[in-house]
Amino acid sequence: MLIDGRVLVTADYPYYRDDPAVWADRLRAVRDELGIEVVTCYLPWRHHQPEPGLAPDFTGATHPARDVVGFLALCAELGLRVIAKPGPFIHAEVGYGGLPDWVDPDADPSIEALLDAEGKPSLWSDGSVSRPLPAPLGAAFLTRTTQWLSAVGKEVLVGAAPVIALQIANEGIYTSGALPLTAYDYSPSGLAFYRDRLRSWYGTPEAYNAAHATAHADWAEVEPPPRAGGLLARADWGRFHAEYLAEVYRVWAQAVGSGLPVFVNLNPPTVPELDDWLARVRPRLWGGISYGFTNWMGVVSADRDAQARYVIAAKLAPGPNLEENWGFSRLYDPAYIDGATSFHQSLLAMAAGATGFNVYTGVSTSGWAPELDAAHEGPYPDCAPIDADGSPTGKAPVVRALADFFAAHGAEFLECAGTARDAFGLYLPYAGIAALSGADGPGCGRALRAFHERMRERGLDYALVDLEDTTAGELGAYRSVTVPGGPFMHRSVQRLLADYAAAGGRVLVDGPVPALDENLAPCALLTPSAPPADEDGSLVLYGAADAFLRSHPDRDVHYLIVLVQAGNRGPIGVRTPYGTVEIAAADGGAAVLRLTGGGLGDLVVKGVNGYLSSAVAARVSLNGESVVTAGPGDLIMIAGVCPMPGIY
Repeated sequence: MLIDGRVLVTADYPYYRDDPAVWADRLRAVRDELGIEVVTCYLPWRHHQPEPGLAPDFTGATHPARDVVGFLALCAELGLRVIAKPGPFIHAEVGYGGLPDWVDPDADPSIEALLDAEGKPSLWSDGSVSRPLPAPLGAAFLTRTTQWLSAVGKEVLVGAAPVIALQIANEGIYTSGALPLTAYDYSPSGLAFYRDRLRSWYGTPEAYNAAHATAHADWAEVEPPPRAGGLLARADWGRFHAEYLAEVYRVWAQAVGSGLPVFVNLNPPTVPELDDWLARVRPRLWGGISYGFTNWMGVVSADRDAQARYVIAAKLAPGPNLEENWGFSRLYDPAYIDGATSFHQSLLAMAAGATGFNVYTGVSTSGWAPELDAAHEGPYPDCAPIDADGSPTGKAPVVRALADFFAAHGAEFLECAGTARDAFGLYLPYAGIAALSGADGPGCGRALRAFHERMRERGLDYALVDLEDTTAGELGAYRSVTVPGGPFMHRSVQRLLADYAAAGGRVLVDGPVPALDENLAPCALLTPSAPPADEDGSLVLYGAADAFLRSHPDRDVHYLIVLVQAGNRGPIGVRTPYGTVEIAAADGGAAVLRLTGGGLGDLVVKGVNGYLSSAVAARVSLNGESVVTAGPGDLIMIAGVCPMPGIY
C-alpha cells in the first residue's frame, strides 16, 4: 500500500512520554528541522484506560498527557498527518507492552493465557517482572480488546482529519512474529482455531486420516505438533500460524471500524527461527491489511546475519520500514550514537524493496509517569534527531537530507525497477516442517540464506516469490528460480515450475528433487536445470560495499544506492549504465544518487561516521564530473543545489 504514491517518510513521537506543554514545539521540530510531514504514534491502552471500571480517557480529563484528541488537533493545525497505532499491544518499552494490568490472566482468571507447546504461559518481561500474556482469541480478552479498539475508532479517529492510516498489533502480535512456532498458541482458543482450520482444509476426519495415516474419529482428537504428527502435520502447524496471525489482524482491524488503510509491522526473522518466520508471515492472507516491518536486529554494515535478515524482511512483500532505530544507542547498540548507522539501514531497506522508512523515534522525551514505564530512565530515547529539550542534534541534518531527497524523487523512485534477474521460490510447507524438525527434514530458510549469501558475494540483486501464490507471468520475469528441495511439493507448483523451465527458465533445486505431491502421492514433474552462466558481473567494481540499481521503465533515469560495509578503505567503484561511478563515503556510511541524462543528478552521501572515527571528503565522480566537499563532511545536493558551503 502506498500513501499518495510517494515514499512514506515518517517520524515517531511518543506524546505519552512528554509534557503536553511541549507537544506543539516538538511537532514543529519534526516538521521544520527534519522535513517530515507524517508522524507515527502509539496509543498505549494502559495509559488511556488504567482502570477497568472507567471508560478510556482520550481528552485529558484524568491526566493532561492522555489528551490524544488534542494531540491530533495540534498535528492538524501544524499541517502534519498521522499514522495512529492503537495496539492493543505496542511494546515501545511501555509496562506490560502497553496492555493494562487488568487484562493480565493472573489478575483476572476469566482471561485465558497464551500457552506454549509445554502448556506453560507465554510471558512478557518488564525488567525483573514477568507476566503471562492473554490469548488473543480467548473470549474474555477478545471482548476487552474489541471494546478498546472500537473506542479508539469512535472517539479518536472519527473526524480526526490528520490520521491517514492505522497500524495494529506490534511485530506480529506481542512482538512475537519471529518466535518459534512452538512458542504459541496452545491455549484452548488457539487449538480450537487450529482444529477449525483443519476442518476447513480437509473437510472430514476421514480425509485428514487418509493424508496423515491416522485414525481420528473426531477433530478434537487431533493433537498439534510437536506433540504428534509427521511431515504434513508440521506443515499444517506452520499454515495454522499464518492463518492465526491473519485472523487476529482481521478481528482487531475490524474492531477499529475506521475505514482507514491498515498496516502491520513485522519484526525481521532471527537466524535460528528463519523458517518459523517464513511459515508464519504470509501477507497474501491478510485481506487488504498491508505489510510493514521493523529493524532492531543489529548493525547491518558490520553484521552479515543482520544484513541478511534485513534484506529478506524488505523483500518479502512491498511495504514500509515502520521502525528504523534512529535514537537508541544505550538500549540496543552504541553504533546508533551516530546517524551514519541509521542512514545506512534506512537506505538498505529502500534498496531491497521498502516503500518508506520511519525515524524511531524522531524526538527524545523525558516526562512520563512510572506506571507507564518504570524500567527505563529518561531521556527516551537517548540520541534522537530532536533532543529532549527540543533542539536538533547532529542527526537532524542527515534525516532532513533523506526526507528532502525522497520528497523530491520518491514517486519516481518507486516507479523504477530493480535489476534482479534471479529469484528464490519460497515453498512454505517446508518452512513449517523445518521449524519443528530442525536440520533433520526439508526446510526453506537454510536454502534461502545460502542463496542470499551467494547472490551477495556475486554482487547481484534478487527477488522472492511465493511458489503457492505466484503466476507464470510473474515467474517468467526471471531467468532462474532457486527452490528448496525435499520429498514432496504441491502438484500445481511442480507443474508451474516445469512449464517455466519448458519456456526457457532455469529451475535450480537446492536439495532432493521432489517425487511426491502434497498428498504424498507419486508426482515427479521437475527436472532441475543447469545453473545459468555466471555472466553478470557485480555492480561493485572495487571497494567493500553493496550496490543496488533501479531504472525507470520509460525515462532515462536511474537510482543508485551504495551501502559501505564497516571496514572499507578507499573509494567505491560502481558499474552503471553511464559508466563507472566512484564514491568516497565514510566507513559504514552510504549514498543515494539520481542519475539522468548520462550524468549526476541529486544525491546524498554520508561522509562522516563518528562512531567508527571515519571522516572523508564525500565525493561522487562520473565521466570526469565530480561533486565533492571541501573537507570531511556529508555531501548533499537536492534540486541541483548543495545547501552546505564548500561543495564543488
